[in-house]
Amino acid sequence: MNIIVCPLSRVNEMIEIHAPERIVSLLGPEISFPEPGPAYVGRHLRLAFHDIDMARDGLIEPSAGHIDDLLTFLADWERTSGILVHCHAGISRSSAAAYIAACLHNSSTDERQIALALRRVSPVARPNQTLIRLADDALGRSGRMNAAIADTAHGLPEIDVDENEPFELPSVY
Repeated sequence: MNIIVCPLSRVNEMIEIHAPERIVSLLGPEISFPEPGPAYVGRHLRLAFHDIDMARDGLIEPSAGHIDDLLTFLADWERTSGILVHCHAGISRSSAAAYIAACLHNSSTDERQIALALRRVSPVARPNQTLIRLADDALGRSGRMNAAIADTAHGLPEIDVDENEPFELPSVY
């Protein structure tokens, strides 16, 4: 099953189209989380932090605790159907979480192969570096996840979009 990534504005549409097994919401604490209904009780992870790569006054940066919660939730994904991952714009936090999910469920696959797949399905994706670094540490990948995302970012054009189009990343390699 695939990892579906989208911006907040397209969550309800993606739920209707894909009927995902689980939902991961990664939003700033000032933004209301979507309420997908009773079918997703216990199957919707809500993580509140800002899309930043370094500490800034008044903003909440991604933490090891957020990654622990994400990895635990992703590990319970049975992959009977897709998983929906979204953030505000569908560009940074959600693409990082999708990459993390693919790496978690494909531990023997080269991280660069997964990073290249992400770049192919969404040239607009710019995974949050802090999330990648924290997940790399938690998964014991010795910097390979970080390196793969950084290496595949060389030569990417500047983006000038408010939000990404929904995309699907394979969950099996």
